[in-house]
Amino acid sequence: MQTASTPLEPIIYERLRVAGAITFADYMDLALYHPQAGYYTSGAPKVGWTGDFFTSAHLHPLFGACIVRQLLQFWERLKRPSPFVVIEAGAGQGLLAAHIAASIQQHAPALAGALVYQAEDVGRRAEQQITAAPHVILSNELIDAFPVHLVETRGGRLLEVYVVERDGHLAERLDAPSSAAVATYLDRFQAPWRSFGDGWRAEINLRALEWMRATAARLARGGFVLTIDYGDTARRLYTRERQRGTLLCYYRHTTNEEPLARPGQQDITAHVNFSALIDEGRRAGLTRSRFTTQREFLLGWGIREEMEALRASQFAAADAARHTDRGQADLLRAYSLRNAVNALLDPAGLGGFRVLLQRKARRSQTS
Repeated sequence: MQTASTPLEPIIYERLRVAGAITFADYMDLALYHPQAGYYTSGAPKVGWTGDFFTSAHLHPLFGACIVRQLLQFWERLKRPSPFVVIEAGAGQGLLAAHIAASIQQHAPALAGALVYQAEDVGRRAEQQITAAPHVILSNELIDAFPVHLVETRGGRLLEVYVVERDGHLAERLDAPSSAAVATYLDRFQAPWRSFGDGWRAEINLRALEWMRATAARLARGGFVLTIDYGDTARRLYTRERQRGTLLCYYRHTTNEEPLARPGQQDITAHVNFSALIDEGRRAGLTRSRFTTQREFLLGWGIREEMEALRASQFAAADAARHTDRGQADLLRAYSLRNAVNALLDPAGLGGFRVLLQRKARRSQTS
């Protein structure tokens, strides 16, 4: 008899009763996005300091200020269109959107007058519907949460991980790949998986390819795609050293490698293969403009200078009257500001995230 520990488990067991087995990608899709019981779609979002994880936007509004500077450059390169349509895909609680709105009013009022910003997220209706093709589509930590297929090497073969019911519990089973797209994915990106030995695992994110094609088709000609996420190129991602892949679960700010535990109540993520985004984008008419780290991206848009200006304008007593109560309070706030910026720039943490900038051709390739 199955034992259910979360509201989603009976739904999964019923699916397994009918299908016998489902791919890990189908399981992850249920765990994260089931309309009533999925992690991202049921109840209050579980992001932030009181949830299971936080994003760069939770650390400080200066992250959003740097995004504004990038958007301003996009607007200038497009000859200042009005309206200037920007879509944030995977906007979650809307925190980044709020920071962008505040910063743009203060630092780029001309752009503010032209900007039409739409935040989109799974399970939440957009606040406004835009009919015009967007000039920019941006995302921050979206693609890492797309459902992934899991594969494992055995006897020189590539097998796929399926989820089954065994002795009243969710369990794994290896079988042939569910599609040609799964079977040939690693070869497409020249990963030498055949030499990695038995038990080597990797994630295959076919949803990311679909998203890139749809994003390119939706974008206005000359428009930009800005993608920020953790991951790397295929050459760095699919290596012998990553024996168990990159799949991780987040629950109350701790990590684990038990994705079949607590379905619907913990986040499940995997590193993004940026080679796939670049290659699929190229096939869909996008040219790679820049591929860098979040650290270099934020430094390039002046986050340290913004930090110093903010410190001087809002925490001046930290220097001028440090011996007073206000001075001590400002000093603590200044330390907090510096620590937040350092965390955003940390090469071993958020600063190591990748930033991909792609642009759509101004005119049709066939014209």
